Amino acid sequence: MSPQAYGFLHERFARIGAISGAISVLDWDSQTMMPKGGAEARAEQLAVLSVLHHEAISADDFPDLLDRAEEETLSDWQSANLREMRRMHRHATAMDPGLVDAFSRATSECEHAWREARADDDFATVLPLLETVIDLVRDQAAAKADALEVAPYDALIDMYEPGGSSQKIDHLFAPLADRLPEILQRVLERQSESPTPVVPQGPFDAGRQKELAHRLMTTLGFEFEHGRVDVSAHPFCGGTSDDVRLTTRFDETDFTSAVMAVIHETGHAMYERGLPPEWRGQPVGTARGMAVHESQSLMFEMQACRDNGFIEFLAPLTKQVFGGEGADWGADNLHRLTTKVERGLIRVDADEVTYPLHVMLRYRLESALLDRSLAPADLPGAWREGMAELVGAAPPDDRDGCMQDIHWYAGAFGYFPTYTMGALAAAQLFQAAKRADPGIPEALSRGDFTGLLAWAREKVHRWGSYHTTDDLLQAATGAPLGEDAFLAHLEERYLG
Repeated sequence: MSPQAYGFLHERFARIGAISGAISVLDWDSQTMMPKGGAEARAEQLAVLSVLHHEAISADDFPDLLDRAEEETLSDWQSANLREMRRMHRHATAMDPGLVDAFSRATSECEHAWREARADDDFATVLPLLETVIDLVRDQAAAKADALEVAPYDALIDMYEPGGSSQKIDHLFAPLADRLPEILQRVLERQSESPTPVVPQGPFDAGRQKELAHRLMTTLGFEFEHGRVDVSAHPFCGGTSDDVRLTTRFDETDFTSAVMAVIHETGHAMYERGLPPEWRGQPVGTARGMAVHESQSLMFEMQACRDNGFIEFLAPLTKQVFGGEGADWGADNLHRLTTKVERGLIRVDADEVTYPLHVMLRYRLESALLDRSLAPADLPGAWREGMAELVGAAPPDDRDGCMQDIHWYAGAFGYFPTYTMGALAAAQLFQAAKRADPGIPEALSRGDFTGLLAWAREKVHRWGSYHTTDDLLQAATGAPLGEDAFLAHLEERYLG
């Protein structure tokens, strides 16, 4: 008997996937090319599409169709797809359409206000909008907690990391909190004994930086017939698997920031492009979760492209693009620049030793905001105290403090922990890739990513959401997600 109920669900999710793609592209446009005057109309468009998406996935006949499909004879991939359909349905039906509409409108308004408020260092202006967003996030968390039978914060984590929980995060973060301060101190002492890296003399024209970005993206395997790169306030990757939209931002005093942001976002893009094409638009054909997604960006940016070998390739390329001369443009100096460790204020510019500490701060604060032990109005002070404690640097203003990230203003709570989970997975995966193909490091020194990309395609990309995160890592590396490979990597790169 043909799987009729499953077939109907498959067709419906193809339409749902198309709506998701439209939302993603419209959101990308709102952050890159949309004129300021279009914000109100765009918020309306996104709200309508969000409600349509919600209605499609929470229709009254879904429970019956899901149950009937369970009784049909399905392939392993169809069964995995049905599992993911049920998960998405459970999340969607937890929220009524009114909450979906209110959340979409509130986050659109707050996100746009955040851009101006951050530029003006004016937290007071955006605070009322942020309070509304947080109230709605609490409602969302409570509703999903009941549906998923988990704690409210765990329900939000599950949106970004399926099966994730604060218990799992605490288990992974505990050894990092224990080891990183000591590693950080040792690294800072070691680097104080080495020549101080010098930023080559600018200014670095944004047009030339974009030329360099294009050349690096091509080197990494990006297909421009299936994507593009633009400028936004906060680098990100969006769009769809066949139309990948990524962004960066250019600093004319320091080109390395844009270089690494582009490499990072290209890692995300390569994952999207490598997802199984035969399952486009289906839940099982999407990325497993943000921890795996982040592992792919960090495997390129942190593991591969800050390695000595790749820097040997990158240095003459940057020198050529910008017409640089002298030792400041050499590979030794560029490697010191791209692996410099410091107690900095900005997460997206943080080195890989301090980055997890930035994430731990956000994890603590967003947990406190959700359980009401921290009032939004007290966020700036709590941020400064937490930064001083964890990173050893306190911001002088809110622009580089609690307003530096878009996530909370866009309603994304439960997202931040996946950054560090992704860093752990990246180290684990890169270690396994080199073990499987010892020629990868030498190839990277020639700007050849074919071996690394082929391994990632085979072990990670092509599986979409077929496996859980731990099962995917177990199959690819021989172990579930853990911290050992990451800590060993830090010791080898910075203290070896």
